[in-house]
Amino acid sequence: MILGDKIMNLRKKNAWSQEELAEKLGVSRQSISKYESAQAVPDMEKVLKLSRIFGVTTDYLLKDEIEELEFLDEDFEEDKKLIKVSMEEANEYLDLKEISGRNIALGVSLCIISPIFLLLSSQAYESNLISAPENVVDGISLTVLILFIIVAVGIFIRESMKLKKYEFIENEDIDTAYGVDGMARERGESFHDYYVRSNTLGVLLLVASVIPIFVGMIVSVEDMTMIISVVIMLLLIAIGVNLLVKTNLYMNSINAILEEGDFRRKNKKLKRRIDPYCGIYWIAVTAIYVAYSFLTNNWDRSWIIWPVAGVSFPIYYLILKSIFESKTKD
Repeated sequence: MILGDKIMNLRKKNAWSQEELAEKLGVSRQSISKYESAQAVPDMEKVLKLSRIFGVTTDYLLKDEIEELEFLDEDFEEDKKLIKVSMEEANEYLDLKEISGRNIALGVSLCIISPIFLLLSSQAYESNLISAPENVVDGISLTVLILFIIVAVGIFIRESMKLKKYEFIENEDIDTAYGVDGMARERGESFHDYYVRSNTLGVLLLVASVIPIFVGMIVSVEDMTMIISVVIMLLLIAIGVNLLVKTNLYMNSINAILEEGDFRRKNKKLKRRIDPYCGIYWIAVTAIYVAYSFLTNNWDRSWIIWPVAGVSFPIYYLILKSIFESKTKD
C-alpha cells in the first residue's frame, strides 16, 4: 500500500475531511488531495507530523510493504481491532446492495399500493358496480391487501438475510485493503449522474402526487372519481419512493465502504445507539395499524397510517440524533 492510500485510509478512519487534515498538518486542502492521489509526496517534516497526527510509525507510512497498522502509543489500541475488508468482499457487498436496493424498493412499493384493490372494490360495491355479497368483496379485497404485504415482508426478510454477513461494514470500524477505496470511488462517480436524476425525479413525483386529488375535485365530486384520484396518487408515491430507496441504498453502500457521510466512525457509533429506538418506532406503528384496523374494520382508511409514519420518521430520527449527540457532548 502506497503512502497516498495510507494517508487517505487513516484520514477517513478518523472521520476527518481533507480540509480538517490540512488544518492539522498546516497545508492546503489541495496538498492533501495531491498526497492522497500520489501526485505529490510530503517532505520528511510533514511525514513526521503525519505520524504524530495519526499516531502511527513513520515506517508504516513510508514502507509500501508494511500494510498492518503500527501504532506509536496505546491511545490507538482501539484501531487495532479494525475489521479487514478485502477487494473481493467489497465487490460482493456492493453487488449485493445494488440488487438488494432494487428488491427492497419493490417491497416498499408493494406496501404503498397494497390498499388500491381494496379501495377500488369497496367503492365499486357501494356504487352497485359489483353484485357480489359485501362479505365476499371485503374478504377478497383484504386477502389481496395481505398478500401484497406478505410478499413485501418476504422480500425484506430475504434481503436482510442475504446481507447479514456484511452488516459489519455499515456498523463497525473497518480497514479496507489496497485498491478498495479507489474501486468504491470509481463506482460512486459512475453512479452519481443516475443517482442525481433518480432522486430529483423521485422527489418531484412525491410532490406531484397530490395533483390527482386536486384534479379529481375539479372534475367531479363523485366518490369513484376521488377514489381513482387516490389510486393515482398512491401509484405516483410508489414510483417516487421506489426511485429514492433503490438509489440511496446503493449510494449508502459506497459511503459505507469509504466510511464517509453517515458512515463516518462517529456516526456509526451514534447509529448503533439510535437503531434500537428506530425498531421500537416501527413496531409501535405496526401495532397501531393492526389494532386500529381490526377494531374499527376501516381497512380502506387505516392505510393512511403508513404514509404519516413515513413522513414523521425523519423528524423522530432527528430528535433522537440531537438527544444522543447532546449526551455525548455532556
